[in-house]
Amino acid sequence: MNSAVITRTSHPTARASKAWLRGFACVSWISAALAPLTSPALAQTPAEFFRGKTVSLLVGFGPGGEDDLWARTVSRHLITHIPGNPNVVPVHTPGSGGLLVANRLYNTAAKDGTVLGMINRGIVFEPLLGGQGTQFDALKINYIGSPGRDTTVCAARKDAAVQSMQDLYSKELAVGGTGSGADTAIYPEFLSALLGMKFKLVKGYQGSHEIQLAMERNEVQGICLAYDSLSRGNLARTGGINVLLQAALAPDPRVKDAPMVIDAARSPEERKALELFFARAAMGRPFVAPPGVPAERLTALRTAFDAALADPAFLEDARKQNLNVVPVTAREMAEVVANAYKTPREVVQRTIRALGRGG
Repeated sequence: MNSAVITRTSHPTARASKAWLRGFACVSWISAALAPLTSPALAQTPAEFFRGKTVSLLVGFGPGGEDDLWARTVSRHLITHIPGNPNVVPVHTPGSGGLLVANRLYNTAAKDGTVLGMINRGIVFEPLLGGQGTQFDALKINYIGSPGRDTTVCAARKDAAVQSMQDLYSKELAVGGTGSGADTAIYPEFLSALLGMKFKLVKGYQGSHEIQLAMERNEVQGICLAYDSLSRGNLARTGGINVLLQAALAPDPRVKDAPMVIDAARSPEERKALELFFARAAMGRPFVAPPGVPAERLTALRTAFDAALADPAFLEDARKQNLNVVPVTAREMAEVVANAYKTPREVVQRTIRALGRGG
């Protein structure tokens, strides 16, 4: 008997059949709704899920630089702390200082915990500050943590016309850069627009290592970069550069002779713009995961990351490679981003205009 006939009759048997069908449909709908929640993949513990798998770490920088060194060192020790001990493989994915990685994680990467990323600390502020090509919501990215925190400096070859921060107001310095959001590009752009410093930005390099090689060839004469990364370059190790300025909220004792650029602010408004821009320093070297990673796996990844950074084997490995371990937790990173996105609109607009991005 078809359902059309059942709905038109008042026979007791027909009514019973009708009620049974409604009940069956309800149970079927509930079963269908609950099916994804009880699927084998989601029922697995993190250890069961990760066992035998490979976790890809997309590194938003080219090989050979400080970020590459951090990525490979952290990966070696994450293996022993993620439940199930999956293999962790760094995959170099350079492009606009990590913007390519951030976009890929947010939009196309697997959301199951098997794909992580290491991005530039400034990338997550790009949507707020009018950066081009951003395709992600920084408040929805899952932050894992950072193994280090560093001070950005701007430096020049010792034979460059620019020998001090004061020289930057009257003489041009050609500096190498990668892409939007990377320290190598956004710092000289910002300082030029806000304070009138004469940086000439030459973009298109794959990473800081390539820029430092270009400095050795005198293709460019300067760079703005994290101090740890700069100090590994051949010019720095042979005494061939001058550190012109510190671009940070607080002085770094390792470069105490370089002036603080924040003290060059000519008004309270300029200082507030500098403070918002320099907030990125608190992000360190961000390791992140896509939105949508199941909560238990995300917790497992964060716990594993923190444990790896506290592991004596990791600390010894980092010491041998002259890596300065200053951990930043996922919670701290999320708070920095959340606070930045609460910045008063007028300060954000002033910062955007200082970046030459309109407003």
